[in-house]
Amino acid sequence: MPGDKSISHRALMLSALAVGESRISGLLEGEDVLATAAAMRAMGAQVERAGDGEWRVHGVGVGGLLQPAQALDMGNSGTSTRLLMGLIASHPITATFVGDASLSKRPMGRVIEPLSQMGAEITASPGGRLPLMLRGASPAVPITYRLPVASAQVKSAVLLAGLNTPGITTVIEPVPTRDHSERMLRGFGAELTVDVDAAGTRTIRLRGEAELRPQVIEVPGDPSSAAFFIVAALLAPGSELVIENVGLNPTRAGLIEVLRAMGGSIEELNPREVGGEPVADLRVLHSPLKGIEIDPAIAPSMIDEFPILFVAAAMAEGHTVTSGLDELRVKESDRLTVMNEALTAAGARVTETEDGLIIEGSGGEPLRGSANARTKTHLDHRVAMSMAVAGLVSRDGVEVDDTRPIATSFPDFESLLGGLVQ
Repeated sequence: MPGDKSISHRALMLSALAVGESRISGLLEGEDVLATAAAMRAMGAQVERAGDGEWRVHGVGVGGLLQPAQALDMGNSGTSTRLLMGLIASHPITATFVGDASLSKRPMGRVIEPLSQMGAEITASPGGRLPLMLRGASPAVPITYRLPVASAQVKSAVLLAGLNTPGITTVIEPVPTRDHSERMLRGFGAELTVDVDAAGTRTIRLRGEAELRPQVIEVPGDPSSAAFFIVAALLAPGSELVIENVGLNPTRAGLIEVLRAMGGSIEELNPREVGGEPVADLRVLHSPLKGIEIDPAIAPSMIDEFPILFVAAAMAEGHTVTSGLDELRVKESDRLTVMNEALTAAGARVTETEDGLIIEGSGGEPLRGSANARTKTHLDHRVAMSMAVAGLVSRDGVEVDDTRPIATSFPDFESLLGGLVQ
């Protein structure tokens, strides 16, 4: 699998804030991560790819970011945008953020609010959208911020802003989200503590004006990318697939837990730890699946995997019920409506609710497909890949309207999938 996208973004950003040379292997070289690399270059870090595929980053140190000469083009990457807004918020520089048509529709208000409390001045387009201009605060003000919604991006933005802020920046997280930022900040030498109370609420404290040390980082395989092949193997009769080097951070492994509860055969081989992250190879066998009601509490640990889960549910036996998925309406597309329309066109039986989908599965029978009508992906890479898998297990196939967005996260997806089909 390609390198984990979440870890790749953070590895580049923190390497750019360390003093000295960091080396990164396994970096995801998709368009989203390359947008982060370009932004760090624009603010003074040396970011280069060596001939052996390793990336080398000479950082400028916390507080050392330079004024970018031009607007920072984030392409389609919401993660780059929100995390870099945090990074810049406590530096005495001004940056303008722009993005493509899809990213420019995504709201940034949830990040603007806490960063403004820390002293950053942010002028956004109507609705808190891009383009926006951010003027960092020097010095920024440490805050205690309770996340109103479960969002690893908002949490990470506040913590990254806290790196160059005097005092203690605190984030209170009622619902746990992916913890790559906390793990990596500690690895780079930041003073960070996490306390968990009896109710499961996490309180994260970061001491500012940190001195980060350069690191050697090995990026594990992306579980969100592996998800498409896991589901394809579960659904396609006769399949047996081993997917190597998959990151299994417990804050990211919700899909595997749900698929096993539905009857999926997913075995972990050679479990190990890579760069502080749990990793294993996964052996997946074709399995008849049963519909279940999915606990909304698990959503943050699989928020990006719901589009491909909907495909699995469409071929399960019985009903699959999802709820608490409001977050999916503000992703690269409104993933609830877009997946409802796409799966319905392919012959699935789907009911859309305010915060989820209810899917009546086919009991293992192939979907009809929609070869005569192109599936509208709305420039959403995960919708495109999910519907490609749906087409693989349909009678007539599925044609998607645009596969170019897949390059944002998984440039080799089409060739890998094609190479597995017999």
